[in-house]
Amino acid sequence: MTRRVIVLGSTGSIGTQALDIIARNPDRFAVVGLAAGSDQAQLRAQAARFGVPDAQLALGASAAAELVRTTSADVVLNAISGSAGLEATVAALESGASLALANKESLVIGGDLVRALAAPGQIVPVDSEHSAIAQCLASGQRAEVDRLVLTASGGPFRGYTKERLAAVTPAEALNHPTWQMGPLVTTNSATLVNKGLEIIEAHYLFDVPYDRIDAVVHPQSMVHSMVQFVDGSTIAQVSPPDMRLPISLALDWPNRVPKATAAVDWSRAWQWQFEPIDESVFGAVALAREAGTRAGSWPAVFNGANERLVALFHAGNIAFADIVAGIRATLDLWAADERSQQPVTLRGVLAADQWARTAADQAAHSITE
Repeated sequence: MTRRVIVLGSTGSIGTQALDIIARNPDRFAVVGLAAGSDQAQLRAQAARFGVPDAQLALGASAAAELVRTTSADVVLNAISGSAGLEATVAALESGASLALANKESLVIGGDLVRALAAPGQIVPVDSEHSAIAQCLASGQRAEVDRLVLTASGGPFRGYTKERLAAVTPAEALNHPTWQMGPLVTTNSATLVNKGLEIIEAHYLFDVPYDRIDAVVHPQSMVHSMVQFVDGSTIAQVSPPDMRLPISLALDWPNRVPKATAAVDWSRAWQWQFEPIDESVFGAVALAREAGTRAGSWPAVFNGANERLVALFHAGNIAFADIVAGIRATLDLWAADERSQQPVTLRGVLAADQWARTAADQAAHSITE
């Protein structure tokens, strides 16, 4: 059966790779809706290529959510960047479609609210790490899982000291050694905020406590993540660093799409290394654990502050190290705010996200003055 797919964020890295997979598998997939952030010219070119009518195109995050509400689909791929993707995630879950989730931020900030909307198995992760975990979990029963182990490339600044990080430029932060991604995700990889967000996402996706979710640096990006079971065995998912594999799997879960990417060439010699994250230099992972453990709107504040601080960094207003320092300062401000103790609602989460952006401006000003 051909699966009808809506691609949100169609002009970005994930979206264009998804459309490449769909184009090469017309017997499996058909595009029934497209949404982009601002690139209208590319959106229309994609629509012409896949025969999508104007009524099933959207520009902007709110329009993308409305597209999901009004277009019947089997799969919604949410590759919108940042917290703006939350509305589309909610719309997709309410529609009953399978949600291929590349927008980790909507699950991070929505947390239990998003999980409560989802039917069992309705959310299928697109992130390579979470896709890897989902595949590895098939090797045992959930009660047999001891730990989840997320891998991180380490980004472009692996091995840097705090002093060396102080002088890095936006251009250097966007020079990722392994992956081609958008500016927000690439910068998050450089600060390791991305790995912190992925730990929160893994907690919600797989219902594993934070103290049983680890992250290790693996520069080669061939082992995408691992699951350690109670008998001492560790199951790893291995493939070349190509997002088309987890994208294709999410589009047709649990079926595998033949030739989605090249396989590992086992006839050649490989050397892979694993090392702990130096949290004395890269403090974002510990901050994310703190925000995730506090739950409620704390992850929304963590994420909102980060998105604003990344924008300030690329505008030349703060230094690279000020991103994580600013997140810390924003979380401290949130701890003193009475709203941090209120029950979580969708409206409250969105308000916390906006509060965090304003507070991050204040934190950035205090840090740089």
